[in-house]
Amino acid sequence: MSWTIERTPGRPVRRTDDNQLAVPLRLSLTGGHPTDIELTLTLAEAEHLHAALCRALDGQPAPPAAPDCRQPVQTFPGTAQIVGRA
Repeated sequence: MSWTIERTPGRPVRRTDDNQLAVPLRLSLTGGHPTDIELTLTLAEAEHLHAALCRALDGQPAPPAAPDCRQPVQTFPGTAQIVGRA
C-alpha cells in the first residue's frame, strides 16, 4: 500500500479569502480512488517553500517549457542582493 501525491490537473494555485495560498493536490492510495485536497500555506510558509525549491533547483538548467521565473535573469552587479536565508 502506497500513496501518490501530485498536482491536481487544471487547477492553479490560488489565494484564499484569508490571504493564504491554496495548492491543489490529488492523493491516491494504490488501487483506490483519487481524492482532491488543498494544501494551504501562509505567505511566509510559501516563501520558505519557494526558497527551498529554488535551492534544490540551483544549477539545473531550466527546461524549454519552464515558467518565466525559471528562465535566466540578467541583473547588474549590486542590483540583486540576498538579505537573508529562509
